[in-house]
Amino acid sequence: MALGPNTVWLKKIMKRSTKVISIILLFFLIIAFVIIGRTMIGNHFKKKFSKRPPPGIIVTEVINEKFAEKLETFGTAISSKTKTFKIRKDDISGELKLKEKVKKGDIILNLISGNVIAPFSGVLGYTGLTEDIFVSDNIFIITLDDNSTIYSDIKVPESYAPFIKKGLPVEARVSSYRNKIFKGKIDFISSRINADTRSLLSRVSINNKDLELLSGSLLEITVKFNLRDALSVPDTSIMMEGEKSYVYIVSDKNITNKTEVDIGLRSDGKVEILSGLSEGDQIVAEGLKKVRPRGKIKPIKN
Repeated sequence: MALGPNTVWLKKIMKRSTKVISIILLFFLIIAFVIIGRTMIGNHFKKKFSKRPPPGIIVTEVINEKFAEKLETFGTAISSKTKTFKIRKDDISGELKLKEKVKKGDIILNLISGNVIAPFSGVLGYTGLTEDIFVSDNIFIITLDDNSTIYSDIKVPESYAPFIKKGLPVEARVSSYRNKIFKGKIDFISSRINADTRSLLSRVSINNKDLELLSGSLLEITVKFNLRDALSVPDTSIMMEGEKSYVYIVSDKNITNKTEVDIGLRSDGKVEILSGLSEGDQIVAEGLKKVRPRGKIKPIKN
């Protein structure tokens, strides 16, 4: 039986619709597989990497170090010994030539009236020709300074006076040697407070065996007092929350434990620990933002 034109047309339409629907279904199936696949892969890696510790965290050991209070002040360098020679111009037999350094007993100058002998070892200085009000002739002024030890007088504020003792360690710096520290000590302490300045006059002595410090130099002086041994941690290990301080202690299994500590002095990148830690404890020194309480870390020993 022959089909009518309408029937043939309808079958063609249905056949095309089935093909379109199949393509659409296949498209959505592909998208669904992609989404499901990506989700499964993402969950796999998320689960895998969430168990990994954060990148390497620097860990260090709590140690014992020396801490001290500090008094910072200024002073002027003074030679431990000094001698001035007044040489008359008409007493010089030839050209005036001076050595830079002399030893005790060396001849400083040959004069018509006799030799000038160094009474001690030191550095010679020459201030040139001048007019002396007590001598009618022109004279030369020559100085001999023993700078192997430098002294400096400092004024200690009255509030620090009870802590300043003879023999306390001193550090000095000078602008011409910014990266060098000159070591010394308290050599003398006055017996009374100056009523005008409310300060205690003290003298420090500074080792200057290489003669690098010159008399008259301005010194930056640090006096250390109340010296003590105490537990020490890097200042980068301290977390402040309000008025409380914390560190992360690291266990043998690299698990972190947030611990409250009492802190004292801060000095040269170190913090004094008064309580909360023991010598030998392992703590997080750097990378605090990467650490969570009771979390596992990958430590890098400092």
